[in-house]
Amino acid sequence: MPDRDYYEVLGVGRDAAPDAVKKAYRKLARQYHPDVNPGDKSAEKKFKEVQQAYDVLSDQEKRAMYDRYGAAGFEGMGAAGPRTSASEWSARFGDAGQQNVDFSEFFGGFGGGAGPGVGGAEGGAGLFEDLIGRMRGGRAAGRPRQGQNVEAHLAIPFLTAVRGGQTSITVQRGDGKVENLTVKIPPGVDEGSKLRLKGQGEPGPKGAPAGDMTIILSIEPHPYYRREGRDLLVEVPLTIAEAVLGARVEVPTLDGMKPVPIPAGTSSGQKLRLKGQGVPGSGGKPDGDLFVVVKVVAPRNVDEESQRLIRRFAELNEQRPREGLW
Repeated sequence: MPDRDYYEVLGVGRDAAPDAVKKAYRKLARQYHPDVNPGDKSAEKKFKEVQQAYDVLSDQEKRAMYDRYGAAGFEGMGAAGPRTSASEWSARFGDAGQQNVDFSEFFGGFGGGAGPGVGGAEGGAGLFEDLIGRMRGGRAAGRPRQGQNVEAHLAIPFLTAVRGGQTSITVQRGDGKVENLTVKIPPGVDEGSKLRLKGQGEPGPKGAPAGDMTIILSIEPHPYYRREGRDLLVEVPLTIAEAVLGARVEVPTLDGMKPVPIPAGTSSGQKLRLKGQGVPGSGGKPDGDLFVVVKVVAPRNVDEESQRLIRRFAELNEQRPREGLW
């Protein structure tokens, strides 16, 4: 997309901080992802533009080159550096056979402010090696240049995050090819956890190894479970009679419905612990627990006889639940 402004694509200013660039990318990637817009070619094109823009602006060196050369500097080199034609080389540096060629401008352009000559930590030996690598067909000091690393986002169901399992992710490559990858989710992953898929990034030039893919996870909410660390909490409604007299009620666990004894006199908000019934242990961490959070539900419609009995009950069982609070 040589005619598009990468900053405009992500909707950020040219002075945007790296965190602002990442935040804008994540929002747009979710909005235009092929899974969210199946069959929508315009969304697919926009998703590709967003990926290309973020690939450049998220990398400090590439962003510096883009700010200096624009998108044209990345044509034909896979966003690896600015393009210099033979005529431009001659105009800027003179005949290659001359002995007084000054490479300071050339390295300054690649280094994004590394300074004149080849003495900078990034603008010096590293860039000279980079240049020699390109002259040798993509190899520096005999080592193949690895392909570009990429980042993707994946939303997974709550129970998949808790139990672990397999899911798939649809990714769009730099050449526009859409591919489905299988992702193994370890049990107990958290919001924002990162998974690395080795060799699933962009392919390297001239047969060099591909880069890696980093997948950032987001976890979808569950209709009745919520999570605190490795513990799970589930809210269970009780009638007044069950709370006062005690009962056995069916409670959802990861292994199915199980009967749980409710002690007599249980109050709303009280937690009952089921040890080891939370997030399964992994990576040396023990199993979490499941907490049943009691919610006492009062009836909305009570007939006159029931009201009389409740008043009598209150007379016989005097309570002062707010005593000492204020």
